[in-house]
Amino acid sequence: MMGEAIVHVNGVDLCTETFGDPDAPAILLIGGMGASMDWWDADFCRRLALGGRKVIRYDFRDTGRSTTWPPGAPGYTGDDLVADAVALADLLAAGRAHIVGISMGGAIAQHLAIDHPERVATLTLVSTSTGPDDDLPPIDERLEAAFADPAPEPDWSDPEAVVAHLVEDWRLFAGPDFFDQEYTREIARQVVARTIDIESSVKNHALVKGSGSARPRLREITAPTLVVHGGADPFFPPGHAVMLAREINRAQLLILDGVGHQPPPPSTWDVVVPAILGHTALSLPEAQ
Repeated sequence: MMGEAIVHVNGVDLCTETFGDPDAPAILLIGGMGASMDWWDADFCRRLALGGRKVIRYDFRDTGRSTTWPPGAPGYTGDDLVADAVALADLLAAGRAHIVGISMGGAIAQHLAIDHPERVATLTLVSTSTGPDDDLPPIDERLEAAFADPAPEPDWSDPEAVVAHLVEDWRLFAGPDFFDQEYTREIARQVVARTIDIESSVKNHALVKGSGSARPRLREITAPTLVVHGGADPFFPPGHAVMLAREINRAQLLILDGVGHQPPPPSTWDVVVPAILGHTALSLPEAQ
């Protein structure tokens, strides 16, 4: 099942893509809210694969080529998204994977590590949190102002208008020194070209009932954990990463100076890829 494939799990079709040696230890990449697999750059996946890993990325429900619901009416919950990750670990990673989750995918990864520890060899949490809390820094004022006065919706039938909308949305979250407009536009074009219903993809995840905050249970995580976070993240400022590294037993923290709330930019790969490869060289005995 190397390359791109549609797999049927939990009553839905999910589009997956696999890189590297099929017999190598598996890394399962879990994306952010509304993000198809394309936002995990294929070259990033290949670099991880060259380090001796089988790398799996996939389209969530309502993104890319996976099963889609009408805009504004997602027919699933956050628990279903966790169950999908479990099913993919079973199907594509022989029941046990190194889990790497970003933003919403990081929240999914936390629940996966707590409720299904036998599936998680190691855990890497990127640009994520357990959610807002009184002792954690709030959203950056600039981003909060953008949420309060959002840009008009694009014409969803006009691909170039949607691409421009996605680019400007990603600009809000990226670190100013790590936003490459043409690079982002290229990925956005891939996303729009591959996505069954881009309006559903943009809107529906925000409407899904979540699995709740994992913070009260972070101490239950037994998988070796690496926390990777942008030092200029406007959505989850670095205090969120410090909290995760403090409250998860023996977690390690890697701060990327100047990076925002975004997948690791290419200019950081010389740091991030070796960090993930080194971390995923760790393993625990199978849970009893």
